[in-house]
Amino acid sequence: MAKNNDNRNFEIPRPEFPKRAVVTGGMPYGNKELHFGHVGGMFVFADTFARFLRDRIGSENVIFVGGTDCYGSPIAEGWRQKAEKGEFDGTLEQFVQRNHDKQQETLDAYGIKPNLFAASGLGRSKEIHAEVTDLFLRSLYEKGQLEKISTMQFYDVKAGMFLNGRQVIGKCPVEGCQSEKGYADECDLGHQYMPEDLVDPISTLTGEKPDMRPVTNWYFKLCDYEELLKDWVADMQKRKDIRPVVWKTISEFLKPPVIYVKREFEEKYKELAASLPAHEYIEEPKKPSFTISFEKLSLCEEATRILAKNGIRFRTGKKLVPFRLTGNIEWGVLAPDLENSGEKLTVWVWPESLWAPISFTETYLESVGRDRAEWKDYWCSSDATVYQFIGQDNIYFYGIAEPAMWMAQQSSQTKSAQVPEGELTMPVIVANHHILFLDKKASSSGAVKPPMADDLLRYYTPEQLRMHWLGLGLGQRSVSFMPKPFNPDAKPEDADPVVKEGSLLTNVFNRIIRTAFYTSQKELDGILPACAPEESFLADAKKAILEYERHMAKFNFHQCTYVLDSYIRNGSKYMAKALNGEDKPKSELEQALANVYHVIRTAALLLHPMAPFGTEKLREFLQTDERIWSWDTAFEPLPYFTGENHKLKFLPPREDFFARHESQFE
Repeated sequence: MAKNNDNRNFEIPRPEFPKRAVVTGGMPYGNKELHFGHVGGMFVFADTFARFLRDRIGSENVIFVGGTDCYGSPIAEGWRQKAEKGEFDGTLEQFVQRNHDKQQETLDAYGIKPNLFAASGLGRSKEIHAEVTDLFLRSLYEKGQLEKISTMQFYDVKAGMFLNGRQVIGKCPVEGCQSEKGYADECDLGHQYMPEDLVDPISTLTGEKPDMRPVTNWYFKLCDYEELLKDWVADMQKRKDIRPVVWKTISEFLKPPVIYVKREFEEKYKELAASLPAHEYIEEPKKPSFTISFEKLSLCEEATRILAKNGIRFRTGKKLVPFRLTGNIEWGVLAPDLENSGEKLTVWVWPESLWAPISFTETYLESVGRDRAEWKDYWCSSDATVYQFIGQDNIYFYGIAEPAMWMAQQSSQTKSAQVPEGELTMPVIVANHHILFLDKKASSSGAVKPPMADDLLRYYTPEQLRMHWLGLGLGQRSVSFMPKPFNPDAKPEDADPVVKEGSLLTNVFNRIIRTAFYTSQKELDGILPACAPEESFLADAKKAILEYERHMAKFNFHQCTYVLDSYIRNGSKYMAKALNGEDKPKSELEQALANVYHVIRTAALLLHPMAPFGTEKLREFLQTDERIWSWDTAFEPLPYFTGENHKLKFLPPREDFFARHESQFE
């Protein structure tokens, strides 16, 4: 299969695609099933793009991986609480296995098909992930990119134990953060801070206010990569396929460290100003706080200690801080003993989840009999690209911590945002804005509980939901998901947005396909017309294909749905006139049918990544092989794949390719 794009025949240059690609689809925690945000906010988009790339550059050149994030305190704490309540009778690993299996079942139900949906703490993927983790951390250590830092960690005196992650809850100290939950050193919106900065901490084990006691862990020298990250952001700003939310969010952390002080403490601050490290006072008259800025993080941290000691309330701004790699929670990947000191630390769940897609790629390659070392052909080659689909809350990890660690792994003495051949390449980060639920940010740990993804399938088909979510425009802004059966404010006469937008397939496209098949069966003995479509239909199809391709290359999924909507509806208008039931000469009927079948064939090609169930059923009835999905033959009509006197599969009466859900029939 040829992979090179030939731009000579087109007025507008066609987008370039890599020779090989990895698509990653995030890692949901192993303490729960998938809610609608996992599927509708991220997995559907990753799956659609992976399916498109398989059609575009060849399925053998695309590896789509995802998996269950098995480790960390949220999972251990979730299991502990359920075990205490008698809601789960089994080990922690069995708890994770159950949830992993349910997550896999949900993805299958939605037609989401990674090459491997692995689990960082289960089976062979657990073993390989532990190996990759050990090698990754040892490499960073040998390159001098790690440091040991002693920090204060929460300690519950009543429980007699240190508290990890979700075992502490308070208010996020980052200025302007709207998070409902602040945990030990990060909030549920992804902001990082030192544990001692958490506001009003409470132990979830006893409800007591915990003490602070010193602990020592390994940290990645993230702050050293500020300038390289700025260079990377500058490169991203020039690219049309990188969403502004990505580089804007990263840029917020690349500003000088600042502290916001409540206006009511201004006089007290002035009394202490001379004793604070060198800083700049920034006056902002219309705000309830003033700002003091520092050149270095260490100076900012020293100032926070002085302010806290003197009872001055403040919040820190977003800034780069050393990225913690290890902890003392038992349920985690064992960290290497880098100094042969006998210490037994585990790896914090966020860092190891960043390189988990690499270990999953190795696991997949091994599972299909290929050499694990081939992972470098996908992750370290200039003719390959890694596409990481995430939600905007996770940009800090995938857009700051991960690329900095990738830069740190370079063997060259001079680090660069432009990674040399053979080194880990910078990912293309595809971040969606929030998918809201009934106009509110939904979180399984928040006040607004989102529906589980499986619950939606009691009212909608997978393809109705896939098409609806793809059309929301989450790449541009946060959008609310408003399914009528789950909306208490919906009136009986209100249209269901999911059903309404899905009617393009369930009504319009179904009608086109059925009419063409039934006409062929009635007038041509079920034979596909062998004549070529008229030039105007070839031109319209070519235009739609190229527009779709340009939008897909920029991850503008909603624009792809607009292209399909216009193309299919125009095809429906033609069909209504051309196949209106009037007697026509056979040659005229065959030509009209050839035109309609070309509309069907083209629309199916473009829909194949979005609506896989219905399009594969259509291919079955067209009696063609999978070459019909290849973009090497995207402009060819159906007879190219079938030859003359090709018999279509008989279509029974009232057969649907894109059905409505049974609950939608009154």
